[in-house]
Amino acid sequence: MKKLLFLILIFFCFLSIGFFLWQGIYLPKTQKNIQEKLFFIERGQGNEEIAINLRNQNLIRHQLLFELYIYVRGISGNLQVGVYSLSPSMSISEIANKIAVGDVYTKRITIPEGFTIRQIEKRFSEIFNREMNFSQFLASDFKDEFEFLRDVPENRGLEGFLFPDTYQFSYLVDEKDIVKTMLRNFDRKLTDETKGEIIRQGKTIYEIVIMASMLEREVKTFEDKKIVSDIFWKRIGAGWPLQVDATIAYFLEKKGLIPEQGWTFEEMRREIGRALIIDSPYNTYLHRGLPIGPISNPGVNSILAAVYPQNNNYWFFLSTPEGETIFSRTLQEHNLAKARYF
Repeated sequence: MKKLLFLILIFFCFLSIGFFLWQGIYLPKTQKNIQEKLFFIERGQGNEEIAINLRNQNLIRHQLLFELYIYVRGISGNLQVGVYSLSPSMSISEIANKIAVGDVYTKRITIPEGFTIRQIEKRFSEIFNREMNFSQFLASDFKDEFEFLRDVPENRGLEGFLFPDTYQFSYLVDEKDIVKTMLRNFDRKLTDETKGEIIRQGKTIYEIVIMASMLEREVKTFEDKKIVSDIFWKRIGAGWPLQVDATIAYFLEKKGLIPEQGWTFEEMRREIGRALIIDSPYNTYLHRGLPIGPISNPGVNSILAAVYPQNNNYWFFLSTPEGETIFSRTLQEHNLAKARYF
């Protein structure tokens, strides 16, 4: 009888221990607190230090159970450096497995077509809560890795090549990795067929990107971009100045002369008119040909429009305050359009 009671006692002891282990490992600390917090694992931290930090941040109850679980599961050597989004409503098993597979906290960010590098830096800085600087990089820093940058003159930045798209980056990603990701995206979008057509036309990728960057900021629709592309290439061929207002606005932005909140359409026209006499390599009223570099980071449609312009008889165009593009064949028609819309 005593032996039976002893066995029963041992059984219940093991059952209690098993329940304690199961509860501690597979049930969360609390079901109510679902608010996530960022948990940092730095290089050089061992399993014990990670477990202590998890306990100190009230993410788990028992440090030793965490260490026991990762040891038994065979993942004690797999805990990865990074930033993780964790919650007390997650169990030890969920937390450990998330860290072991490197499921780090990421930020989703969308860069609109036509953003400049300065605007991209500002968007990233706001999303990642730290200062981002992409202007520090030169095209020459990446020429060995990306062939499409080899036409870019020395000491030029990456304006035009940071491809606008929606990206997902880990919280601790550095600026160089962001830049490389955006350049790889540009490389994917510029197909071999398009590259071949650029070569056939006797142009460089850099010239195409400069043209595309102006189209991106001058007109909205793909069809209008193709027409304006033909106008611009014809003007260059005829030795005319391009007279692109967007290039004037760009060097005003670079000089910090445009307020953060921007200008109204009328204010922009007035300020651009005043800036036409400023001698800048981006002043396409004073200097013929393409400006010295891109004025934005264009999307696919603007790049395609630059490569495949639509032949037409127009030489002039203007954009109304509503964004409509008005085309004219002669200067007289153009002046009549300006009088009508402005």
